[in-house]
Amino acid sequence: MSIPEIFGSNVFSRAVMKERLPKSIYKEVVSVMENGGMLSSSAADCVADAMKCWAEEKGATHYTHWFQPLTGSTAEKHDSFITLPDADGKTLTQLSGKKLIMGEPDASSFPSGGLRATSYARGYTAWDITSPAFVKEQSCGTVLCIPTVFVSYTGEALDCKTPLLRSLEAVSAQGIRVLRLFGNTAAKRITASVGPEQEYFLVERSLMEKRKDLIYTGRTLFGAPPPKGQELDDHYFGKIRTRVGSFMKDLNIELWKYGITATTQHNEVAPAQHEMAPIFSTANIAVDQNNLAMETMKRVAYKHGMSCLLHEKPYAGVNGSGKHNNWSLGTDLGENLFDPGDKPEENLQFQLILACVMKAIDKHADLLRESASCVGNDQRLGAQEAPPAIISIFMGDQLEALIENIVYDKDETVQAGDLDIGVSTMPVLHKDATDRNRTSPFAFTGNRFEFRMVGSSDNIASPNTALNTIMAEAFCDAADELEGAEDFEVACKAYIKKLMKEHKRIVFNGDGYSKAWVAEAARRGLPNIPCMVEAVPVLTHYDVVSMYEKFGVFTAAELESRKEIRYENYANRVSIEAKVMIHMAGKQYIPSIISYATSLAGAVSSVEAVGVDASVQKDHLLKVTALLKRAQTGLNALKAALSEVEAMGSVPEMAMAYRTTVVPAMAALRAPIDELEMIVDSDFWPVPSYGDLMYNV
Repeated sequence: MSIPEIFGSNVFSRAVMKERLPKSIYKEVVSVMENGGMLSSSAADCVADAMKCWAEEKGATHYTHWFQPLTGSTAEKHDSFITLPDADGKTLTQLSGKKLIMGEPDASSFPSGGLRATSYARGYTAWDITSPAFVKEQSCGTVLCIPTVFVSYTGEALDCKTPLLRSLEAVSAQGIRVLRLFGNTAAKRITASVGPEQEYFLVERSLMEKRKDLIYTGRTLFGAPPPKGQELDDHYFGKIRTRVGSFMKDLNIELWKYGITATTQHNEVAPAQHEMAPIFSTANIAVDQNNLAMETMKRVAYKHGMSCLLHEKPYAGVNGSGKHNNWSLGTDLGENLFDPGDKPEENLQFQLILACVMKAIDKHADLLRESASCVGNDQRLGAQEAPPAIISIFMGDQLEALIENIVYDKDETVQAGDLDIGVSTMPVLHKDATDRNRTSPFAFTGNRFEFRMVGSSDNIASPNTALNTIMAEAFCDAADELEGAEDFEVACKAYIKKLMKEHKRIVFNGDGYSKAWVAEAARRGLPNIPCMVEAVPVLTHYDVVSMYEKFGVFTAAELESRKEIRYENYANRVSIEAKVMIHMAGKQYIPSIISYATSLAGAVSSVEAVGVDASVQKDHLLKVTALLKRAQTGLNALKAALSEVEAMGSVPEMAMAYRTTVVPAMAALRAPIDELEMIVDSDFWPVPSYGDLMYNV
């Protein structure tokens, strides 16, 4: 089958609705999708029946409200289409409008951060009409998936999607106010578009199953570097291995069925690391599709005898995985608000929007940092392959010159020009206005911003909710300042200059990996938040709570709950990692090393018994036993640290103690065991090595 035949075949798209719904019902559905409102009960019943019939033709027997609770993954409860049998014992299938629109999953076991007592179980899912339903072909059968939000009985958001949808409405409403200042009366709404680049590792499943750390945590907690890592840069964009290529081929087909525009596939920097990137979608659809893509990657990898690792740092010492969040704002008429045009120095609307971006990112750098924080990202951020934990904006030469001109009343321009390769048969290349900077966490790339800090395993709803809301605030402030100005152009130029001057410190076009930037950022007063637990408190800072409440994105109670959930998530994940290390060290590594040391001791005795010099064997034995002692000491220390932290009362206190006490103890246990891996005979080593894992796919 060709791509057009495959693409969207498992999606209840607008085209499918147009074909299967009466014209009046289709018109009503589209109106609600584009303008808001509620479907009539008759329309909902009609849509539900059409959706059910379409899904049954695809082989579906069940449906589910597919949602994104605060667990870091998606959730679904399957209900069959079957109805009560009639008097003759025959049954029919049915999906009513009421069941399409609303569901009632048990909410007691999902994280709520204290929003509700666990003794109360009622929660509601509500259909997100703007995100298309789809069918999933699973081992348990084909299931109709209806994207929904998830809220508590009292209305608080218990999911990632509800705040995102609220933020989309906020940035649209405030952005339209700004467009009206420039005489744009035609645009009705502004939409955030997102294109998430997804990095991942593949590993031979049979080898992974021999590593408890990969099974339980998704990353290796022990492991010495292989003889060859990524030093030669030969894996990056290199030839795709046959087995990996087969996986990618099947992955593309599955993603295309879901209407996910997977276009890019290639080898990433580290051995066994790869990337998939889609074309932009509306933010809430992009979030749904990225969650579906991660799930599909794991499923397809399993069919190929592999496992897909989405952890930010599966292997120490090599490239980690991120999820570059390409974000832009555009109108329903197709205008990209981040497009500078051919002459940005004359584009007043673009200049104002750019100034608003600078203000938003500078004012809420700590919130943006928090939105991309997760346990795995603590191992990745600031390493050689990831942006630092300091938020800054890369603008490029052209826009930096524009900002300088506005702030300091200069008149300098940067022209991109052409690039002559110097070969007669090669074309002259028209260069982009600016180069790309992969060391920046928030980089302008021509007509969008690339937020490179997001972790590969994370739900992109959180960073996009933050981006949309801080832009809504900046747009609101601009509209409040400029609406009613006697001379709009003069007032607008003055306001742009004011914002750019106040927030110029956030712009940095240099090497974000350098130590000099850390010092320079401190001089500028930019926050440097190194880890997740230090980022979490921003959620309940006064300015953040005020902003989110003003635009109806989060309530103070919802933010307090998320802070509690974030602390609990950090504590639980580090606790699991520590317990896995204790298990592996106590039951695998140390016994194996003791066996090796015993074998060495026997070799020493045997050699000395025949009167031959055994000094080499003795030195080897002494080194092994010294490291073995360090490992046992480290194991005891980790056990003690874990017991001490687990006895603490408050979750925030526990989370911080895990960071300051348990994490260093984990590192202290790992160090001697990793060193021993380079000494101990491989026949004695109990688990596959880094080399085995990275070079056997």
